[in-house]
Amino acid sequence: MTDASPETPAAGLTLRGRAAMRLASAAAWASRKSGRGRGAMIGGLIALQVDRSIMGQLGAGKRTVLVTGTNGKSTTNRMVAAALSSLGPVATNADGANMDAGLVAALGESRSARTAALEVDELHVPHVADAVAPSAVVLLNLSRDQLDRVGEINAVERRLREGLARHPGTVLVANADDVLVSSVAFDAPDVVWVGAGAGWTNDSAGCPRCGEPVVHAAATGGPVQDPHPHWHCSGCDLARPQTHWSVDGDVLSGPGGFTAVLNLRIPGRANLGNAAQAVAGAVAVGVDPSAAVHAVGTVTEVAGRYRTVVRGPHRLRMLLAKNPAGWQEALAMSDRTADGVVIAVNGQVPDGEDLSWLWDVDFEALAASPAPVVATGERGTDLAVRLSYAGVAHTLEKDVLRAVDRCPPGRVEVLANYTALLGLDRALDRENLEGDTSRTDTSPEGAAR
Repeated sequence: MTDASPETPAAGLTLRGRAAMRLASAAAWASRKSGRGRGAMIGGLIALQVDRSIMGQLGAGKRTVLVTGTNGKSTTNRMVAAALSSLGPVATNADGANMDAGLVAALGESRSARTAALEVDELHVPHVADAVAPSAVVLLNLSRDQLDRVGEINAVERRLREGLARHPGTVLVANADDVLVSSVAFDAPDVVWVGAGAGWTNDSAGCPRCGEPVVHAAATGGPVQDPHPHWHCSGCDLARPQTHWSVDGDVLSGPGGFTAVLNLRIPGRANLGNAAQAVAGAVAVGVDPSAAVHAVGTVTEVAGRYRTVVRGPHRLRMLLAKNPAGWQEALAMSDRTADGVVIAVNGQVPDGEDLSWLWDVDFEALAASPAPVVATGERGTDLAVRLSYAGVAHTLEKDVLRAVDRCPPGRVEVLANYTALLGLDRALDRENLEGDTSRTDTSPEGAAR
């Protein structure tokens, strides 16, 4: 909703839809003029209040790719948007606002775009799909997340399966290594299966369909581990499907003998899998495979994640983690040779106020770390208790910047959940306003670290 004034018309909409967008544009304009922000979200909220069908009207006629899952939505959506840009302008919620108001705002900001890449909260996928009739839905992974908001994961799987069954013409791009995602897509008529890997299997010990145990084959022994071990249900026919796309190391293989190296500028095994699914999703709606591979390699930081900031004697690398599966990936990609580690945990509504998941994270992996570990955040004390039981030597510091100060000069890995990362960003901004003491490192070295 970037209209320069409230008078900009909204072509192609119903009379009520036009009124909704005029009011939304006016609110967004007023929000910007008053210095309260970009105004996109308030515009989206107002548009939905005036016309509940506005999302469908704005999405009509677009080739839309929805990206959903527990972890990796923002990164994968950024990659899909980069790949779709080879076809022309793309409507996308690059700020990560993945519920209805954010989606309306994204579609409203790019009304002339012929394609859309939209990150969608997994609970919102069924009604968003009903509204925009997506060409493709990228299903990344499913695991426990914000138990007080999202609830039990098998119930989420059922809602997704039932919701997407209403769209048999939509291509599902599904991770064959994730049991719960495979269950969502198993009976769909048009599925592109991707061997994207799955590092967390603790939430799929039982079959989401029949409740019987799921048997996971052991990874191949020896120097080369099988990144895609077979799995099957012991009580029904649910089993790992044959894949169309697969990523092994940094090599992507696809239909027709296509192979390419994924040269990513963001770290981690999980992001190689995200890139594989982004390429498969983009190809499903008409993007050339080689162009898609090149595009996913242009993505660097995503809403501040993976950003490197130089602050005084410290070089901070920001890593986001929000749930047990995400923390496992973040811990795996953290640099064990760093000079310090800061772990920040808040417990606000966007994070989930129930922090019982702290006990499911393998913080024991940090026990042998030679770098000093500092616990911080609003729930730093809860974290400190967990670190103590994990045998991790640490200190506790309430203020996040002071936590950084406690680390020796050099490279510091910062692992934070959602609002803790936002809080650190704001603290760095305030410090910059007062004395220009930090800067984002945009060099290739900084992006690759």
